[in-house]
Amino acid sequence: MAEPAGGRPVTVSDVQQLVRRKDEIEAQIKACYELLEGQKGVGMHEPLVDAEGFPRADIDVYQVRTARHNIICLQNDHKALMKQVEEALHKLHAREKEKHAKDEAEAMAEAMGQSQSPARAFAKVNAVSPGSPASLSGLQVDDEIVEFGSVNANNFQNLQNIATVVQHSEGRPLSVTVIRGGRRVHVGLTPKRWAGKGLLGCNIIPLQR
Repeated sequence: MAEPAGGRPVTVSDVQQLVRRKDEIEAQIKACYELLEGQKGVGMHEPLVDAEGFPRADIDVYQVRTARHNIICLQNDHKALMKQVEEALHKLHAREKEKHAKDEAEAMAEAMGQSQSPARAFAKVNAVSPGSPASLSGLQVDDEIVEFGSVNANNFQNLQNIATVVQHSEGRPLSVTVIRGGRRVHVGLTPKRWAGKGLLGCNIIPLQR
């Protein structure tokens, strides 16, 4: 199917227009068959002459011939139009698929960009008490902290930043990202009161870069 005017991509509106045209042709074909039916039930192939070779007097031969001719032309138009509808739907589907794939690729590229961007750690865990919230979350000694709730390398100034986040998040899970063995690891840490000191049960020191 040729592209719509201006070479623009096929749209749902274009397909709907083709379907409306198809419906119109089908209605015209039906009307022609009804005309043939009204002419003594003559169809597409019954003879239009009598036994002696003269045009039949019981039907309007001209009208029957015209209807038959119109049916053949309309059926050809219908066949071509159905092909156009099929191609338009295929292009529409392909475009949607391409758009979906592009969106997925962009999302993947963004995710990869985020994961591959150098993660800058700003602090390090140098002690974790057994049975503490930090220990239960999976935090380990020598984990280098990349993100601690809203704190990251870009806005970290001192350990008071972490302390403030901890105090405001008591009883609520914090998203913490660390570098462990060269890999980024995400842990869910919920600051809360426990048998030991503080709300975390770990010791964090700033990294000197």
